[in-house]
Amino acid sequence: MDIATLVGLVGSFGIVIAAMVTGGDVGTFINPPSLLIVVGGTLLVALMKFTLGQFLATGKIAAKAFMFKSVSPEDIINETVELADAARKGGLLSLEDKTVSTDFMQRGIQLLVDGHDPEIVRTLLNKEMKLTYDRHEFGSEIFKAMGDVAPAMGMIGTLVGLVQMLSNMSDPKSIGPAMAVALLTTLYGAMISTMIVLPMADKLGVRKNEEALNQALTIDGLLAIQAGQNPRVIEQMLRNYLPEKKRVVAS
Repeated sequence: MDIATLVGLVGSFGIVIAAMVTGGDVGTFINPPSLLIVVGGTLLVALMKFTLGQFLATGKIAAKAFMFKSVSPEDIINETVELADAARKGGLLSLEDKTVSTDFMQRGIQLLVDGHDPEIVRTLLNKEMKLTYDRHEFGSEIFKAMGDVAPAMGMIGTLVGLVQMLSNMSDPKSIGPAMAVALLTTLYGAMISTMIVLPMADKLGVRKNEEALNQALTIDGLLAIQAGQNPRVIEQMLRNYLPEKKRVVAS
């Protein structure tokens, strides 16, 4: 569970709801027709921008914003050094039964064990990395699209409400409540965009970059193992992926 995502989502809604409660009746801020226009309209307009398959896969990708647990680059480096030590002592075939932390690394090890040429290994793993990156990119783009559409749908709902209000101004006392209802769609659109979909798009972008870095690191490590490089040299090389203060190899 990503605590930052959960705390941010719950906390932001908590602050807004607290402001609503302390300012009066929270029921004033609930209007089903406005929700229908903003939520339903946002989903349908976003659907127009992508294929059905891409759109339906968004839920699974979105789970990465909350549940995805990324393996740290330091752990991958340590794991790669252990694999290099094992390969140096027992050859590449000794890696076949090794249990590793990611499926991507496991598939890479299998390519080494099967004896494929280094260029084939690099090509296949780079292709898989690109496809993974593209899948995450689609998820992030869908949420960004929702973030763009939600405020616009909120404005459309507000305009619909204003037209309905202005067409019936025989009762001046009804103008204030009608205006409040009309403005709710703008509020809903702003909340959905600012507090849900755009932060999730950004978090998915972070996850995408984390996974891409880990996979690039894994590819370099596996190719170095296949080339028979010294484990300490491999460790030093892979630490170039880390921030400068973490690059020093422990003695």
